[in-house]
Amino acid sequence: MKDFFKNVFATMLGVFLFGVAMTVFGFICIIGIAASTSATKKIEKNSVLVLKLDGNMSERDENNLMDELNGVASLSFESTMKAIKKAKDNDKVAGIYLEVGQLGADLAQAEEIEKALLDFKKSGKWIIAYGESYSTLGYYLASAANKIYMNKEGMLDWAGLGGEKVYYKNLFAKFGVRYITTKVGKYKSAVEQMTADNISDADREQTQRYLNGWWNTILSTVARNRQINKDSLNAYADRVITLEAPENTLKYKMIDGLVYNDQVKNIVKKQLGIDEDEDINKVSVDDINGDETPMMGDHIAVYYAYGDIVDKTTPQGIFQSNHQIVGSEMCNDLEDLAKDDNVKAVVIRVNSGGGSAYASEQIWHQINELKKAKPVVVSMSGAAASGGYYLSSNANWIVAEPTTITGSIGIFGLFADLSELYTKKLGINYAEVKTNRNAVFGASGHPFTPEQLSMLQNHVNRGYMLFKKRVAEGRRMTVDQVEKVAQGRVWLGEDAIKLKLVDQLGGLDDAIEKAAKLAKLTDYDTASYPASSGIWEQLLNSYSNADDILDSRLQANLGEFYEPFKLVYSIKSMDKVQARMPYIIKIK
Repeated sequence: MKDFFKNVFATMLGVFLFGVAMTVFGFICIIGIAASTSATKKIEKNSVLVLKLDGNMSERDENNLMDELNGVASLSFESTMKAIKKAKDNDKVAGIYLEVGQLGADLAQAEEIEKALLDFKKSGKWIIAYGESYSTLGYYLASAANKIYMNKEGMLDWAGLGGEKVYYKNLFAKFGVRYITTKVGKYKSAVEQMTADNISDADREQTQRYLNGWWNTILSTVARNRQINKDSLNAYADRVITLEAPENTLKYKMIDGLVYNDQVKNIVKKQLGIDEDEDINKVSVDDINGDETPMMGDHIAVYYAYGDIVDKTTPQGIFQSNHQIVGSEMCNDLEDLAKDDNVKAVVIRVNSGGGSAYASEQIWHQINELKKAKPVVVSMSGAAASGGYYLSSNANWIVAEPTTITGSIGIFGLFADLSELYTKKLGINYAEVKTNRNAVFGASGHPFTPEQLSMLQNHVNRGYMLFKKRVAEGRRMTVDQVEKVAQGRVWLGEDAIKLKLVDQLGGLDDAIEKAAKLAKLTDYDTASYPASSGIWEQLLNSYSNADDILDSRLQANLGEFYEPFKLVYSIKSMDKVQARMPYIIKIK
């Protein structure tokens, strides 16, 4: 028996030590990978910048070590734009190779990148695009290239823009769950997914408007870049040429050639003037951007605010946004920028469909304080709507792309009524003991009374009045003028400038240029805020949170179904009063 326990103990100790050894070994391997990913390649003469336009584009770099290890690609607007500009000015870079796939992004982001690609060509350098399967937005960017090639068995998604909106009311009813809403605004349709079984006329009207605007931009840009009649492009979409033979795409002059993967390499080599047996000097986005040192002298701060607007940080996990605008954190950051004497002006890059009305008000106030110290310019990306417009409205100047989604000035409250689920479906009984008739306001055992619903509606009405007042103050309008463009209605940037909701059409560079003029700067640099997470911080955070890995895999595997599941999951943690857009469509 003594030997038995000795052997068991020895076995347990061996297993434990083996586990420790493997953990240490795995950690060392990850550290090695981290070190290798942080290293940049030296750029040689006659190099080619390779831009991989595949996957969903974020506003900023969100490189996550565990995402990379799990095959989840990272693609950001900020890094892509920087790389194109640096490649234009770098004499060692001869051209750009666009490796195009199923790109998903905001059209406003793509507009800025397309302009940067055209500007790159003005330097006398070339762009070649190749893809096996082009998304509509991927092809939109590829149209800026000198030549476009596709795999001989490839496909080009060209069928127009559209999508489906999911409604959950009847599904919830089967479980005894219904959502009570209080809202202000005819067009404030964010709650309809929970409270209706079909799209409202108002929501259909505004959605059709911005889809038509987006499609017209895509048609006009491709027609100009490819020298193809706009009506012909529209006819090709009606016929869904995606399903036609690849040879027809060539015949329609939408591409310049059909080649296999290995053959396109020889095309690039010929463009470089090198032999077929020589290697191409490829440069990645990370290589050309390199390691940027923190800005120490006078500069313009570019502050990135994107994602759902929330009061405080919520733990990252499954069906949680990768990035959020946390009201308290952004307010602290803006306060620091106001005190920083090296920061001469601030450009806030906004990409948000809104969120917490409370957090939006706090940020509005902090921008008001920041303006007292230095100029503040907002650059609207894909969306700056509802709460995103709330916080933007107080800037000295607002710049938006023609395809930016903005406006949506309205408020709603969303409350889950689970009383039927608990009492009828699950058989739970409740007994109330109270001193006043509304002391158990919002309790689980009974639905809201008419009096309570009236109180909730009045609360939302006050929020709407404050929203309009803030817009009126920031935009130098009357409340009545704001009301005419409010009611929760969504506008494109090209509409918003006519309605005085924005001041200028353009991109981030235009916003920075305006900030420099307001600050009376002629020679200036820029720096991005808030500071990005370092490789070691990413390593520690990723290593300690398995939910992040699971969520990344869910995004990759669920695709278009990820957002509806996320919405249902996240409602329970939302603030009850929201300044939020109905939904934001991503173009692919």
